[in-house]
Amino acid sequence: MSETGVRVVLAEDSVVLRDGMVELLGARGCEVVAAVGTAEALVEAVGAHRPDVAVVDIRMPPTHTDEGIRAAVEIRAAHPETGILVFSQHVETVWAARLLSDGTAGLGYLLKERVARTAEFVEALHRVAAGGTALDPEVVAQLLRGGRRGRVDALTPREREVLELMAQGHSNRSVAGLLVVSERAVEKHVAAVFAKFGLAATESDNRRVKAVLAYLAETGG
Repeated sequence: MSETGVRVVLAEDSVVLRDGMVELLGARGCEVVAAVGTAEALVEAVGAHRPDVAVVDIRMPPTHTDEGIRAAVEIRAAHPETGILVFSQHVETVWAARLLSDGTAGLGYLLKERVARTAEFVEALHRVAAGGTALDPEVVAQLLRGGRRGRVDALTPREREVLELMAQGHSNRSVAGLLVVSERAVEKHVAAVFAKFGLAATESDNRRVKAVLAYLAETGG
């Protein structure tokens, strides 16, 4: 990350919204190194500028269906060091699951109504640029509803709450604060989730990510 702040490539086909976001991000200390209106230009800009994060509208020209998120998947494969923050009017569950299939680090998915809340949007941008995760609660809720019910039903209501917050990128300490319980209690719930998902401890595997992906990846198939 540069000394001037987070370096951003922005992809949004609406000129008015794009200019507004450039102004907003600049006022919040971010450096928008490129602002483009097509998915093709986005891929080129990321390759040229190597930003900390790419902010991408899912639906872009020419068909306004999934060009943006297809480009995001391509960028994630070609430039894994670049964070991806996608936004949309609606939750695209299949493509969201595909985007998340290689892990949740440096990845965000927000609904446009959340982007309009400046403080939340900028906080999510910084989190993703730093390698964290920022998933809109509605995105998580819809992906969880799309998963296999057998696994979901095996969890207690509190374990589901903990897992959903994990999927949003919260640490155990943050989860404890949000649920107003001890960090030790959260650790017990997380351990229970691992056990019910059959995720044994290994030296290299990140069980936290696998627990989230056990839900999210299933929605894509």
